[in-house]
Amino acid sequence: MLPGQDFSDIHIEKVAAGNRFTEGPVWSREGYLIFSDVPNNRMNKFVPGQGVAGFRVNTNGANGNAFDAQGRLYTCESRTRRVVRTKKDGTLEVIAEKYEGKRFNAPNDIVVRKDGHVWFTDPAFGEQADHRELDFHGIFHITPKGELDLVAKPKGRPNGVALSPNGRVLYVSNSDERGVYAYDVDGRGRASNERLLITKTDGPPDGLRADEKGNLYVACNELSIYSPEGKLVHKIQFPEQPRNCAFGDPDFETLYVTAMTSVYRVRLPVKGAVQY
Repeated sequence: MLPGQDFSDIHIEKVAAGNRFTEGPVWSREGYLIFSDVPNNRMNKFVPGQGVAGFRVNTNGANGNAFDAQGRLYTCESRTRRVVRTKKDGTLEVIAEKYEGKRFNAPNDIVVRKDGHVWFTDPAFGEQADHRELDFHGIFHITPKGELDLVAKPKGRPNGVALSPNGRVLYVSNSDERGVYAYDVDGRGRASNERLLITKTDGPPDGLRADEKGNLYVACNELSIYSPEGKLVHKIQFPEQPRNCAFGDPDFETLYVTAMTSVYRVRLPVKGAVQY
């Protein structure tokens, strides 16, 4: 149990159903949740009190999503193997699609820091591996000026990505190694001090988020909660296997969880870390 937090009376509520594979949840400051339904090639919008509506179709296999401080939406397109940004006027622009002249594998998850620095993972799962141009799975960084650099070439496939509350630590889950790595990131977005923070997760870890106290919420066979030091302190079981999560609602004390065909939410006694 985390000090000062009581998870003994958690109510799990299903807010969306009938999807094929939900991913990429992100809360908009305008009061709604965006999430991807990857195989159905669409993104949906959940508005509390109103329900689910379509947000975008023909999304090129949209997976991970993130907002920046300006309210622009960043999306990992797995089929076109690129990262795009949607401006406030709805205009779509490509911000990354190649590294050293070679196309990415399949950008998976993404996070944007308050100052505009972006990090995303680029693994290759299943048939994605049949069309690879890069000979490694990567973690990449994009500066606010649009410059791309490589953070790491993990041995296993990197998956989820998140930042600490102060934006100085980058967390990346590794599905093959069943762990979560941490990197120190400076004001220029440069990463150093790679370390394995969490080991032996219960199932391959996918998406993850941090709360305001620095605790990590990792989607694996269940939703596992870890202290900032990487110690397992609690688990939350869902009717379906969690794939990703994001804090939301006006007070940022609701955790939305994308889990296979559905999206669930739970109220928590702590706020999520805000990066935008």
